This record gives sequence, structure tokens and C-alpha cells, in this order.
Amino acid sequence: MERSEKTPYNTDCNVDKSLLRRYNQYLKLERGLSGNTLEAYMGDLQKLMKYLSEDGTDFRTLSVDDLHQFMAGLADVGIHPRSMARILSGIRSFYRFLYVEKEIVQDPTELLESPKIGLHLPEVLKVAEIDSMIASIDLSQPEGTRNRAILETLYSCGLRVSELCRLKLSDLYFDEGFIRVMGKGGKERLVPISPRAITELTNWFYDRNQIRIKPGREDFVFLSLRRGTPLSRITVFHWVKEIAASIGLQKNISPHTFRHSFATHLLEGGANLRAIQAMLGHESIATTEIYTHIDRSKLREEILLHHPRNIYYESSKHRGK
Repeated sequence: MERSEKTPYNTDCNVDKSLLRRYNQYLKLERGLSGNTLEAYMGDLQKLMKYLSEDGTDFRTLSVDDLHQFMAGLADVGIHPRSMARILSGIRSFYRFLYVEKEIVQDPTELLESPKIGLHLPEVLKVAEIDSMIASIDLSQPEGTRNRAILETLYSCGLRVSELCRLKLSDLYFDEGFIRVMGKGGKERLVPISPRAITELTNWFYDRNQIRIKPGREDFVFLSLRRGTPLSRITVFHWVKEIAASIGLQKNISPHTFRHSFATHLLEGGANLRAIQAMLGHESIATTEIYTHIDRSKLREEILLHHPRNIYYESSKHRGK
């Protein structure tokens, strides 16, 4: 039983486990793959099978278009082309095996091109780098609690900077653990918010209450301390760059970096790809209709289970007991 939990045989799809064991033996004995490479191949296969399971697609009838959608989804959440190429290599190996074993009549990966390694994608921060940026904020300064809340909200919720600047008090549902986000094209979505982000926002609200807010702007979460008006995208952009420079980060950092880090860390932690896409509000799947097919409580559990912020929060609670 312990072995089945540690190996990627639980693909959440209609793949016969005996077939997966045969493939595992093929990789180990005939191709002579090392333990780490074998684990990587099976893990990459599991990502595809989870994706197909959500789509209701049988792995034996997989098409090139299905593969394009899958690879596009990986790119959408910030996976580097080099990592995408490795994932595709593992998928190709599996479908070549199926073809040789006469499990399928045609290999759908034959016509699929590998991603160009030179393709530029936004930087992704390590959790330690995000922690360093947040820890460097001086809480003795008037804007300290606000700026910590901004970084934590960007990272914990994967927001676009425009969504952050438009966020309103009436969009916050802390008791339910969600915030309402107005995305591109006026499309709304519900995004789970972590306990740590809620704490940082609550700390900011104490200082926010001391601001003389411009009439008509009382509902906005993040405000200028001097003008009492909502922060602009440019202001947040320049401030994030300054913070990154102040701690010596050599990466090209912007508010969008936190969004890509959010998605990448979740995927690396094992979160479902479609759940991540829904949280990001990508047009390919995050339309209003998708929320009628996805249970919100399960989405929240998915994010809270795999996001580093929540893992840290839960472990620290247990240590404090």
C-alpha cells in the first residue's frame, strides 16, 4: 500500500494499473533509466493523465490538439520551455510504448513539436526570495503594513496587478476564505485566500483606518497614504522593483512575477493544472461557465493544500502547540 502512494500509479484517469507497471518495467529494464529519471517520466505522465481526467478524455484517443492544449496550459502557468520539453519527452516515451505494445493504432505525439528552448518566460521567484522581499519591508514606516499586504496578496492569490489595484473591501469574504476578483473583460472569479494573506490584510486595515480617504474611494483596499486614492499599477510596479533591488535580487522582477511564482509553485507541489488555470482567470478555461462545473470548496482545498504559504502556516501552527 505504501508503494502505491509513493509511485505515480494513481493517475486519476482510466489507465489500467497493470499497463502502468509494464511501462515502468520497460523504462527500468529495457531503457535502463536511472531512478530519478524514471520518477520524472512517471510524474510527467501523471500530469497529463490528471489533465485528461478533468477533460473526460481517454488516453487511448488522445489527439495532437489535446496535446497542444495541455502544453499551452503548462506555458500559461509559467513552466519554462526546458521543463516543458522534458515533460513532452516523457509523454512521447509513453505513447511510443503504447504503439509498440499495440495498445493504440497511431502515436499522437509524432507530429507534436518540442517547445523552443529560447522562448522567454517571466521569472519565477523561490519561496525564500519572496520571504526575503516581504521580510525586508520596514513595518515602522507608515506604508509598511500596506506593502507587506500587497506582496502577500499578489503571491497568495496569483492576482494581476490591475486586479490588485481594483480590489475592494466588498470583494473580501474572509470568513469563507475567498476574495472576488474582477478580471479581464469584466469577468469575475472567486479566488481562495490564504490565512497568512488574511493576517497581513487585517494588519493593514488598522493603519488604513487612519487615512483620510477621498470621497467615493472608501471601498478600495489599497490606497495612497498621502492622497487617499487607489494605488496605480505603475506605483506598484516601481515599488516592487525597488524592493527587489534593495535586497540584491538579480532577477527582472515585476508584480507579474508573483503571479507566475504562485502558479509554478502550485504546479510543482502537485496541484491540479485546471484548478490553477481557473484561479488565474485565463480565458482558455476560466470563463463564467467553468464555475458551474467545478466545486468551489474543492478548488479552495486544492490551493490551500499545495500553496507554500498555507503549508508553512499549518506547520507553524503545529510547532507552536
